Amino acid sequence: MANNNWSEGQVHREQRGETRRNQTFKAFLHNLRVIGSMNEEEAEKAAVSVLCVLEQRLFGEEAAHLEAQLPSKLRNLLWRCERHIGNPANKFGRYDFIRMVSEDLELDIFQAEKRIRAVFSALRDQVSEGEIEDVIGQLPTDLRDLWQRAS
Repeated sequence: MANNNWSEGQVHREQRGETRRNQTFKAFLHNLRVIGSMNEEEAEKAAVSVLCVLEQRLFGEEAAHLEAQLPSKLRNLLWRCERHIGNPANKFGRYDFIRMVSEDLELDIFQAEKRIRAVFSALRDQVSEGEIEDVIGQLPTDLRDLWQRAS
């Protein structure tokens, strides 16, 4: 009987954890939707595309540090991002960053830049200021400018 109570307790804890993960992810997407005037599907695709491209640009353990502060459901989506799986970090600037997101989302450059700024702004609300500064510190000036105009 005690074993049965333990397993029921474990199931309830796992359900609460899953509910919390869903709520955190939904809150992030809601914030992004409001900032970027997007529907839920657009917000999710924008977040995955922008973060995938950003992680391709980050060196060392910085991508892992950033991911550690993201909702776990968003981290799970990023793990499927084929753009950077097994590829080393890559140096590129603002133009290439926007172009890659534009291609991913099938948007023109202007709309892609708006989505990038919206994601960066939502990340500022999700991730610690210290981590944002660490990420920005790895970016060239033109990409830093894109982050700073997002705030």
